[in-house]
Amino acid sequence: MSELDDLVAAARKASQSAYAPYSNYRVGAAIRSASGHVYTGCNVESASYGATVCAERSAIAQMVAAGEREIASVAVFVDAPEPATPCGICRQTLVEFCDDAPVVCATPTARIETRVAELLPLPFKFRR
Repeated sequence: MSELDDLVAAARKASQSAYAPYSNYRVGAAIRSASGHVYTGCNVESASYGATVCAERSAIAQMVAAGEREIASVAVFVDAPEPATPCGICRQTLVEFCDDAPVVCATPTARIETRVAELLPLPFKFRR
């Protein structure tokens, strides 16, 4: 089993904890940091849709809370027919913590492998 397969398994497990009473669309994410530690997250919906937190940002928040700041790889899992790629806000947040990293988007039967730089080729970066 490859490192990306391990991340998909962690993302799949995280999706089971999703709070998705409105969409019934449970998403799990797993982030491997530069240190090799894996952080997971799931989507948490809100009746005020703008307050919903995506699985990817949930996992990134876990990584940051642990004191880490660099993403090495990402997995996103949905129990649906087609893989789901990170939304625009999640893509921008991923870029905040890596210039490029492998991303695998998976379902029980399908898989897409890409990279952060392909998902967001011209990112906004704050330059000091």
